[in-house]
Amino acid sequence: MSTGELLNIEPQELQFPFELRKQISCSLQLFNKTDDYVAFKVKTTNPKKYCVRPNTGVVLPRSTCDVIVTMQAQKEAPSDMQCKDKFLLQSVVASPGATTKDITPEMFNKESGHNVEECKLKVNYVAPPRPPSPVREGSEEGSSPRASVDNGNSNDSEFKAASRAFGDRQEPQDNSSEAKTLIARLTDEKNSAIQQNNRLQQELDLLKREANTSRGGIAFIYVVIVGLIGIILGYLLKKT
Repeated sequence: MSTGELLNIEPQELQFPFELRKQISCSLQLFNKTDDYVAFKVKTTNPKKYCVRPNTGVVLPRSTCDVIVTMQAQKEAPSDMQCKDKFLLQSVVASPGATTKDITPEMFNKESGHNVEECKLKVNYVAPPRPPSPVREGSEEGSSPRASVDNGNSNDSEFKAASRAFGDRQEPQDNSSEAKTLIARLTDEKNSAIQQNNRLQQELDLLKREANTSRGGIAFIYVVIVGLIGIILGYLLKKT
């Protein structure tokens, strides 16, 4: 921690876990240990490489302000992983109730007689955190590789036995399904034959009724003809 008369700055060294083509950020914490309003300004030797938010501001009395420093994604890494960039944080007492809008460049000009406190911050590249090593599922401490192989063979045998048992159970199900299909088809054919038989029976009854009607008509005509012949014969006999 860097301790000045106005601000405590933590940390004093900006550490970036360097990774190519990745934007990386770190934070600064500014603590105002006075009863005054303190204005600050952050400068860097490489402004195109870094983004500071906020780069100017006001820390209220006995209060804290966080500053985020973001390094833009880099296409190349330095050969020795050493960074020569530096930051300069300037702080000065501001008027009571001052805000960021009240900050002017003139406030940080020492030649104008302002009491400007400065703190230089270094930049350091650190190795990125390593991802956790993958843990093989089912592995336990104290188990030997041979035991794992034996367990694998045992599991394989159990799987094959279960597959065979499942196949044996599957065949009766298939046969039962085929039997059900055959029974359903035979039932449909039986019903169709019964319906056809009923239809033929109805047609036969209709033909019988028509035949009976035809016979009745012929008998009636026959009686009429006989009657007429009888009348004619009687008439002739009377004349004679």
